[in-house]
Amino acid sequence: MEIQRFTLSNAALPLKTLFSGYLLVVGLGLLFAGGQIMLTHGMADGKVGLSVDDIVYSYYGNREEGSKLVSKLNGSMKDNAPPDVRMAMVKWAETGASEEEWDNRISLDVDQYCQPCHANISGLPDLSNKDAMNKLLAIDEGQPMATLTRVSHIHLFGISFIFFFVGWIFTYSTGIAPMHKAILISVPFGFLIVDVLAWWLTKLHPGFAWFVIIGGFGYSLAAAIMIFTSLYQMWILPLRKNHPVYPPSDAT
Repeated sequence: MEIQRFTLSNAALPLKTLFSGYLLVVGLGLLFAGGQIMLTHGMADGKVGLSVDDIVYSYYGNREEGSKLVSKLNGSMKDNAPPDVRMAMVKWAETGASEEEWDNRISLDVDQYCQPCHANISGLPDLSNKDAMNKLLAIDEGQPMATLTRVSHIHLFGISFIFFFVGWIFTYSTGIAPMHKAILISVPFGFLIVDVLAWWLTKLHPGFAWFVIIGGFGYSLAAAIMIFTSLYQMWILPLRKNHPVYPPSDAT
């Protein structure tokens, strides 16, 4: 039987500090990633909180409502302009988006209510540019293929490195059967593949949106278990070993 000679609880202080710093930063990064998802995909349907509809709108699109502009005005951008302005933009988009009305009113409303964000936040289209606006007037089919390809390879390469080092540190934990440890280490990689593949499948059919949520929740939970277990065994477990709890003495 193989004996595990190096464990997290007996690691040298500098190594514990290195491992702990990495795990804490990664854990904080996962929390911010969750917040970023809530503020982007989580608002796709105009409501706070991540839902299946958010995933469908993000990847498959809101094809029933027509253009991306109408979908956004009725969804995540609903509260960013007065109701009369928003309805005027929706009506303009649904009745052919005439150049005359764009010049006389819509462009002015865009400058007042849309451009303060769109002109200053990286990644948002410049809506004062009519060509950019014309793209939003197309049917909302969710994320374009080029964007999905770019985000997929970044997601797979970047997050797999995170899971590799989290899993590597976790291998030095004790009190866990090797098979259980191997399963837990492999789970985030499996759910990461499910998550990314589900983006593409949802692009084809909205019924796959559930797998995006399952994949993201699965790898986040597995990573959290490994992070907390590793931190516990590095810092709490040695204290408990050094301060054993003895049964009460029978002496009177």
